[in-house]
Amino acid sequence: MKIEEVKSTVKTQRISAHSHIKGLGLDENGFALPLASGLVGQAQGREAAGIVVDMIRSKKMAGRAVLLAGPPGTGKTAIALAIAQELGNKVPFCPMVGSEVYSSEIKKTEVLMENFRRAIGLRIRETKEVYEGEVTELTPVETENPAGGYGKTVSHVIIGLKTAKGSKQLKLDPSIYEALQKEKVEVGDVIYIEANSGAVKRQGRSDGYATEFDLEAEEYVPLPKGEVHKKKEVVQDVTLHDLDAANAKPQGGQDVLSMMGQLLKPKKTEITDKLRREINKVVDKYIDQGIAELVPGVLFIDEIHMLDIETFTYLHRALESAIAPIVIFATNRGRCVIRGTDDIVSPHGIPLDLLDRLVIIRTLPYSRSELEQILKLRASTEGLEIDPEALSVLGDVGSRATLRYAVQLLTPASLTAKTNGRDNITKADVEEVSSLFLDAKSSARILSDNKDKYMM
Repeated sequence: MKIEEVKSTVKTQRISAHSHIKGLGLDENGFALPLASGLVGQAQGREAAGIVVDMIRSKKMAGRAVLLAGPPGTGKTAIALAIAQELGNKVPFCPMVGSEVYSSEIKKTEVLMENFRRAIGLRIRETKEVYEGEVTELTPVETENPAGGYGKTVSHVIIGLKTAKGSKQLKLDPSIYEALQKEKVEVGDVIYIEANSGAVKRQGRSDGYATEFDLEAEEYVPLPKGEVHKKKEVVQDVTLHDLDAANAKPQGGQDVLSMMGQLLKPKKTEITDKLRREINKVVDKYIDQGIAELVPGVLFIDEIHMLDIETFTYLHRALESAIAPIVIFATNRGRCVIRGTDDIVSPHGIPLDLLDRLVIIRTLPYSRSELEQILKLRASTEGLEIDPEALSVLGDVGSRATLRYAVQLLTPASLTAKTNGRDNITKADVEEVSSLFLDAKSSARILSDNKDKYMM
């Protein structure tokens, strides 16, 4: 007899370098707590970031820029992501790295402008004629392929929708069936279909299917009220880049929301300034009419020193434009040559006239106790058990090498512990993996001592 344990169906998430970051960890007065929301230390930097968040929320930060400056492994990216968490998912947050601008397909300035437009949101409110309800039936009807061959094609789809007041059965075009498949709609989901464009939006699972034993990470919504066919105020958040891309290759549907259904497979094509100006005019008209609201988001450019003098000059113009996001830069460089020049040395590799526009938040190296707190937090996030002695040895490794290297040793130490028949990481496991791997400083020292044995 074979007996298998039924595994939980809760969706597992991939653990990344900053999965533990949940916010800035400030109290109600804006002061940094020693350990909160996944952040440790950096009290001054977090408090300064809290003021930036308040300025963004009060819409007094658009077109301005912040620079996070500090040595490697001092939490610059973590603070930027914490700002995004504090702002919530309704405010666009677009991260990029300075080296992304060097594409062989499109110009450097075009890459920057695309990301600027991705970081500017537009909240559109429109009253639309829709069919809304809980899906009670979803049946595709197939016919013989008119082009011949053995396959069949979907000629139309029959869908049943019900609300608290009634129900309807609809016969839909096969293109709408494709939209239903993209949204992963199934019986029991609450959806609405726009009558004019055929756009489909899945709102969630009907709460009639929710039970206390349901393990799925699912969002449940109540059964819609009123008739299936109705007029409804639809609110949708889009970015200006979405509108640019949709209008670069229009395919019918004249209203702003219908543009979202027109996006084709992503392909690197440059969008002209003329098209952007036309879209800005339409956006301004919608804002004046009260249909739409502009939501300046955050553009985070890591490794800002990788940009060259041309792109820095372009940033000036972009920051001065009427529609601009909040820009956060990050760098770990001191005084260095500005890329694209031969001999112009500047702090952080950024031209002085751009530095004048920035408010600079400084991040400092972590203390020994803070290193141990961060390592303990990372171990907890990754579901690892670690002994206090092992944590102390890892703290020594972090102080001697870098925090990032110490974090990297957690997983191999855990695998070593399991090989030795233990669930928890001990001091011996950390010492064993430390002897097997080299950190950057140790590797550089070996290269320096044995330079005659290596090829130049």
